Order: sequence, then C-alpha cells, then structure tokens
Amino acid sequence: MRSRLPRTACLLRIIALCILLSHTAAYFGLTGREPLVFLPGPFSSEAPTGKAHLKQCEQMTLTRRQKRLCRREPGLAETLRESVRLSLLECRYQFRNERWNCSLDGRGSLLKRAFKETAFLLAVSSAALTHALAKACSSGRMERCTCDDSPGIQHREAWQWGVCGDNVKYSTKFLKKFLGQKKVSKDLRAQVDAHNINVGIRAVKSGLKTTCKCHGVSGSCAVRTCWKQLSPFHDTGRLLKYRYDTAVRVLSVTNAATGETELAGPRRQGQSLRTTDLVYLEDSPSFCRPSRYSPGTGGRSCAKDTSCQSLCCGRGYNTAMRLTSLSCHCQVRWCCHVECQTCVREEEVYTCKNA
Repeated sequence: MRSRLPRTACLLRIIALCILLSHTAAYFGLTGREPLVFLPGPFSSEAPTGKAHLKQCEQMTLTRRQKRLCRREPGLAETLRESVRLSLLECRYQFRNERWNCSLDGRGSLLKRAFKETAFLLAVSSAALTHALAKACSSGRMERCTCDDSPGIQHREAWQWGVCGDNVKYSTKFLKKFLGQKKVSKDLRAQVDAHNINVGIRAVKSGLKTTCKCHGVSGSCAVRTCWKQLSPFHDTGRLLKYRYDTAVRVLSVTNAATGETELAGPRRQGQSLRTTDLVYLEDSPSFCRPSRYSPGTGGRSCAKDTSCQSLCCGRGYNTAMRLTSLSCHCQVRWCCHVECQTCVREEEVYTCKNA
C-alpha cells in the first residue's frame, strides 16, 4: 500500500533514516559530513520565488531522491538551512566559555564517538529542525502544512484563534515517527543516538506556550484570542546545555520481560534513566590541546576571575592592553535626537597560553 503522507514528511523520513542507519550519510545540521561553509541568515520576509529554491537544494549535500523532493517543496530547503543556522549559533553560544566551544574543526571525528558533546550535537540539531519546521508552517513558508488549529483547551468554543500558532504538533509528529526506529535496534550506539535526538525534540515541545488575550466589555474576557507560541530557541539551547551538564553515562541491558536491549544508567537518588536525559557511552577528552576532536584552547580569550583557570588548563594566560571605542557623554537634543561623543578606553584582555 502506497503511503499518502505529505511529500515533506517523506523527505523527513529519508533524512531521518540516514541518521539512524549511517553516521556518514548526508544529514543536515551539525551531525552530518556536509561542510558548513555557509551561515544563512534568518528567514526572509518572502517565500523563495522562481528557481531560487532549486539553487538552495543544489547547494545542500543531499541524495538524488532527497534533492528531487526538496525541489517539490519551495520552503523546505530554506527551513533546513535555518535549522543549521539555529543549531550552530546556539551551540557556539552555549559553549562559549567551555574548553570545547562547538568548533567545527574535528567535528567529523567527534561524531564517530559517543561523547557528551556528540549527544549535544544530535539534540540541538533535532531541536533546531523541530523549531524551524514549526515556524515555517505558521509563517506560511511550507505549502503542505499550516498553523496549529487544535488548541486542545477547555471551553474551546468560547475562544477564537486570531494568530497563527507555531505548528509543533505537525513537526513533532513526523520527527518522532521517523527519527525513532520502529524496531528496537540491538546496536548500542544507534540506541544512544536515537535517544538523544528525541531529547532535542522534547526540549522544543516543552517550551510550547499558549498565549491569550481577552476581549469584552470592561475586560470581562467574554471572548479570548489565543495562539500557541514556541519559546525563543535560546531557551531550548539553555535547557539542552543543562541536559549536557547532567548527562548520564549508559550501558546496554536486557529487559527480562521483553528480551529486548535497553539503555540503563546508574540510579540517581532512586531515579532511573529519564527520557529527557542526554546520554553518552564514553568519557570526553580534555579538549585542552589540539587533537582530532578540537583545536585546543590555546589563544582563546578568557575572563581572569572566572574562566581563565579552567579554560587554559593550568597553562596560564597572557595579558595585553587593548583600546576600545564607545559612546559617552550622550545628550538628548530637541526633539528626538541623541548626540554622543566617542571615548577611548584602555582595557586588559586575557588569552590562554599555547604551552
């Protein structure tokens, strides 16, 4: 029986299967082999026209069938590119003060291992795609989905939806279905990756909020206008960073009841492994010195009183003076004009020593 799922879902299925079946597949975001030589900006105000989306599809590392499906959905290529932008910027922001700062150098070698950092890359990539898809649906950039029109709130008949809500229901429905294996895999690494991908999806879904405004005489709230809205992706990134900091090292055990293999970690305060925990299989390297996984911390900027000791791995740091320009002595002129002077300030900067 032929599937009647939307073409967009078919493409997501292909991409998802690539993740689960091969780590060398052409997968978008931070978890594939595609060189991230571009950093696209946020969604443009208008949908791609003419052959613009065809060019976007060609610029991405996709299989022949994936490219064919990409060409059929004008908004999908830009959505995939947006997910790359979101995941890369958020990863760099969350790890800006860490020894591993989400550097793209060594990304390929890192993805071959099951470190905590690999778990974060998988989670933030799936979260970014979930977020970007939901936003693309609600903004009308995707032809085969629209805004979320099923609030699932009591007294629904008394409320009307005046704003197009972010369609997380649509995006999570397909991502949960196709990023998870239908049959439990006996491969431990595949189980770990699938678990971490779902952690990213759950992080986005947990940030979905219902926002309402009241309408009526004297604020009686006889009618409410409500819509579903995603939290800023920074909030999702912050949550995933917390999951990274509290990640659990796991191993594979056999369920006595079903005979299937499952992930298990050490019990923490009587709690077993949770579906929201990021998991990993092996301890991470120090990332202090250049290796196949990162360029090291030599030359990195640090804060003298807070991060230099840890970031520089005990090697010490260099101190230099730098002149910076800033606005000062600002005054408001009638009517609506602000005049400022430019002041020069000397400040100390600290960078980790190489040896």
